[in-house]
Amino acid sequence: MKAMMLTGIRKMEMMDIPEPVIVNPNDVRIKMTVVGICGSDIHYYTQGQIGSQVVEYPFAVGHEGAGIVVETGSEVKRVKKGDNIAIEPAMPCWVCDQCLAGRHHTCRKLRFLGCPGQAEGCLSEYIVMPEESCFPLKGRLTPDHGAISEPLAIGVYAVKKSGNVKDLDIGILGYGPIGMSVMLAAKAEGAGSFTVTDKIQSRLAMALKEGATSLYNPLEEDFTAMLKQHHPLGLDVVFECCGQQEALDQAIDVLKPGGKLVVVGIPEFDRWSMNVELTRRKEISLQFIRRQVDCVETALELMENGKIDISNMATHRFRFSKTKEAFDLVAAYEDGVMKAMIDFD
Repeated sequence: MKAMMLTGIRKMEMMDIPEPVIVNPNDVRIKMTVVGICGSDIHYYTQGQIGSQVVEYPFAVGHEGAGIVVETGSEVKRVKKGDNIAIEPAMPCWVCDQCLAGRHHTCRKLRFLGCPGQAEGCLSEYIVMPEESCFPLKGRLTPDHGAISEPLAIGVYAVKKSGNVKDLDIGILGYGPIGMSVMLAAKAEGAGSFTVTDKIQSRLAMALKEGATSLYNPLEEDFTAMLKQHHPLGLDVVFECCGQQEALDQAIDVLKPGGKLVVVGIPEFDRWSMNVELTRRKEISLQFIRRQVDCVETALELMENGKIDISNMATHRFRFSKTKEAFDLVAAYEDGVMKAMIDFD
């Protein structure tokens, strides 16, 4: 089969590799339909690593996917041949202390699609996944909904971990696909207002289209000073979604006393720093987010029942053979790209 493999920094080639086969009775063999490009894929493409996770070439990334079931193991009951499915990229062991505590996203032996040292990604014609990672696409849900359910589930989870956001004043710093997912999830939960920042004007325009109430470009204006004019008491919850130290500093500055900072973004550096006096005097609560747990089905349901509309997220489409062009576009933030999708047919 064909697979698109990273072969070096900003290098990618289509290769012929063996087709995966069913080994375990709960395995599902899937023909890929569509894959969304994630920011972490771009990290591996441009940096060759995220923290301690270092790519050994050649390697296939990709973890936001949907496909068609072509074969199932003898004990599979959740899906059947011919089903269109969303793919949850996490493959926990289900028996360690973390899994037994309901934290299978921090499983001690977790395998994750497209994560170096764990599992090859889904930028290939076929993959094999355990049935627990396969979710049928019901009703009006399309393969795009299936692929986007992965980042959307992170937004749903981040909002869930922030507490009850109904009627609260929310800040979202960084409006890429994850920032957008957070906003869509918070809207579905009845948040009161949305202050959004980004350095890319097209993304601010997208945030306005989705219902943002205040927009700021920190490259062009003093965000914290202007925010305090409109929200003199501060914001209730701020989601840091860009992995930037300056955004973390801004979040602490604009949060009200007793506010909550939710760190969702993945930085390219090793250590965050925080203003001790502000965080202590304001008694800021801090919540880090590690992917998501048990939110894929919720994300799919929110899209199926119309509470979340992701139609504006997929802005660009590329054929499988043009995957490198898609990665270069996303890496350069060109042409107003929000989410680039790779189509296999």
